[in-house]
Amino acid sequence: MLDFKDILGREEIKEHLQTAIAQNKVSHAYIIHGEHGAGKRLIASVFAAALQCEERGVNPCGTCKSCLQAQTNNHPDIIWVTHEKLSIGVDDIRLQVNNDIGIKPYSGPRKIYIIADADKMTEQAQNALLKTIEEPPEYAVVILLAENVNHLLQTILSRCVILNLKPVSEDEITAYLVNQYNIPDYAARLAAQFSQGNVGKAIRYGTSGDFDKIKEDTLHLLKYIDDMEIHEIVEAIRKLSEYKHKISDCIDFMQLWYRDILMYKVTKDPDKLLFKEEFRFISAQAKKRSYEGLENIIKAMDKARLRLAANVNSDIAIELMLLTIKECEND
Repeated sequence: MLDFKDILGREEIKEHLQTAIAQNKVSHAYIIHGEHGAGKRLIASVFAAALQCEERGVNPCGTCKSCLQAQTNNHPDIIWVTHEKLSIGVDDIRLQVNNDIGIKPYSGPRKIYIIADADKMTEQAQNALLKTIEEPPEYAVVILLAENVNHLLQTILSRCVILNLKPVSEDEITAYLVNQYNIPDYAARLAAQFSQGNVGKAIRYGTSGDFDKIKEDTLHLLKYIDDMEIHEIVEAIRKLSEYKHKISDCIDFMQLWYRDILMYKVTKDPDKLLFKEEFRFISAQAKKRSYEGLENIIKAMDKARLRLAANVNSDIAIELMLLTIKECEND
């Protein structure tokens, strides 16, 4: 069931959207901005269902025909824009939005277009959408879901209400995992801690039987990479490749590791570390690595993510990243 109460945290955003509904001051265009797993789709789904609900309240009733259609993604006036390529092209926007938006709603009071991965729109696609959100029909609402608003044109940004999803507190996530997924408290706390405020990641970590193993294998590599020979790194890559569909989790752990190194290098405070139990290794690497080297390592991780998103062979993407880490050993 779609309900604003199911959205963990985000109190300011929920209040903003429900107030807009109550006062009939709904914008014609929104951007919901946050990292993968932050809950953008859920917020958009609940908001869209509330806007179409036959009870006309500030929350979906969950029982009317409109709400039932929204819950099963079968509402004729809630359109999820799809794309088959890595980017969203101008034809995707023209066919699914521009050529359709002039047709009045079939059953609901509004026609709602939700564009996931909106930051993957080409410049031509964004310009095509711009013409629509500049002068939309009164009944139209366009919701863009984006991980990186810097990839959107300023002209798009200036015409949308931007809702930024901030990290959810560790305590809230822990309680949520315990109550909703029956995860033991210690495991829920660990998943919440490593999720860094990302509910989707916390759920994945908490419900994954591989969580501890991925963490263990990744940390072993990071602790000893400076002393490894190339053939040992290749073997480590082979091991990480066993988690092919969870390779992004491995990179998450790596980024948190180097975040700790950078944190200790700046503050010299062990209490600020996420991997407190690995203090000996963290402090040793903080002495060896320069700020520039750490910056290059973090950039290499971002490149690895882009390569994986572009369907580059995962072994190659991880190998290039690890070689960069190795090169930055004593820079």
